[in-house]
Amino acid sequence: MSTKSNPLNNTSKNSLITPAITRFAPSPTGYIHIGNVRSAIYPYLIAKQTNGRFILRIEDTDQARFVDGATDLIISTLKWLGLDWDEGVEVGGNFGPYIQSERKEHYLRWAKKLLDEGKAYADPTTSDQINTYREEAVKNKVPYLYRNYRPENPPEWHEGMPIRFKTTPKSYSWHDEVMGDMHTGPEVLDDIILIKADGLPTYNFAHIIDDMEMNITHVIRGVEYLTSTPNYLALYEALNIPVPKLVSLPHILGPTGGKKLSKRDGAKSVIDYKNDGILPEAMLNYLACLGWNDGTEQEIFSKSELIEKFSIDRIQNSGARFDETKLLWQNGQWIRKIAAEEGIENLYRRTLDFWPETTANSTDNYQIQVLSIIYDRLKTLSDLRTMTAYFFSEPTIDISQITSSKFLKKFTTKQLQDFLNTTITSLEKITDWSADNIQNSLNALLAETELKPAELFTLIRISVSFASFSPALHLTLEVLGKDTSINRLKRVSEQLS
Repeated sequence: MSTKSNPLNNTSKNSLITPAITRFAPSPTGYIHIGNVRSAIYPYLIAKQTNGRFILRIEDTDQARFVDGATDLIISTLKWLGLDWDEGVEVGGNFGPYIQSERKEHYLRWAKKLLDEGKAYADPTTSDQINTYREEAVKNKVPYLYRNYRPENPPEWHEGMPIRFKTTPKSYSWHDEVMGDMHTGPEVLDDIILIKADGLPTYNFAHIIDDMEMNITHVIRGVEYLTSTPNYLALYEALNIPVPKLVSLPHILGPTGGKKLSKRDGAKSVIDYKNDGILPEAMLNYLACLGWNDGTEQEIFSKSELIEKFSIDRIQNSGARFDETKLLWQNGQWIRKIAAEEGIENLYRRTLDFWPETTANSTDNYQIQVLSIIYDRLKTLSDLRTMTAYFFSEPTIDISQITSSKFLKKFTTKQLQDFLNTTITSLEKITDWSADNIQNSLNALLAETELKPAELFTLIRISVSFASFSPALHLTLEVLGKDTSINRLKRVSEQLS
């Protein structure tokens, strides 16, 4: 396969004024991964941008790889991301059914049409014979093409016998909306199977029939299907149906950028990221921009902004490296964005599954207080489990955290105990336990003890939390409450003695 030219295409929003009909057609063969989802996001954005239709179709003709529950997982993932579909599974529409195994008569009708026209034939060849043909091709050092072994007088077709397309080898040229102008010679054309022995169609045939009957205008899928496109073009031609716009998405690459992202690279399912505390807005934002940009420096996009700004001509024609660090950064930005725009209470409702188990006896109001001082440090919602534990249960005292601190190790334990006792005395005098009053008391303590903020505040912070991180000290003490804060300081002072 060669490319005449390989620029980004010139498709613009003006060319998308006509409502686009797009589809996401996954196979229910396991969890839905990052690459799958991006192949749903782009057709969704194109359909919504043009006031068109986005269709969800399930391609389950490969029964050997079918996984129970996978369709439900696909549906729940799309719903979580907010990719609502206008037609298809669960929703219905005028062109159902939308599950391929329920559409057998559709494919058989079109396959029989090709049989009647002499463009397809019944294939009586056994798998053992096919293996012999393959071995012969290897022995002769030539590419294996089934058309070179096509039966001269194929039998009349009957149920249980495969149907093959009778290709006419020729060159094909076409335009891919991302990869540019493409051209192949006749050597890539072959007699592909249309209907398998089990009566179900192959993907190669089924998706073409489905797209035609559902009036799909844009076929958006991974670049791995590019090499099969000449066979698809031959089928479009034989069926005398128009070719939709073809949009090939380059691979999402692993962290090192050298190969396609895979499970071996630690790639997780989208649901795994959800369970880890990634927000759907962040996942949608990140994946939409993984191989696309609007030409500006903007990195945080809402769904409505993506719908407005997305265009095929800005999809890059090379692989995009998956960077989990960038995803976590964007997720943190979205946590802060939701808190600022929707309020801390709405953010709290998103966090209910991510708090430590020890929150069972706490109130919603108290958890909202905790969230309000810690949300701006979160990268994922699941960080709440480790970053807030000391707000809900007594931390285990580890004096070595204090004595080994770079700010405190120069002091003796007696000095550290004296600093804590002075702090306790000062904090006990506060009658109105508020953040401002606590901060004023802490400032006065700096002058009284002649310590630097990093020294005094580190001592107090570790003593009340024994955590690697806590929010601003005066806010932490305010939320913990006067009694809890002082009691924890006293416990540590006693341990130091």
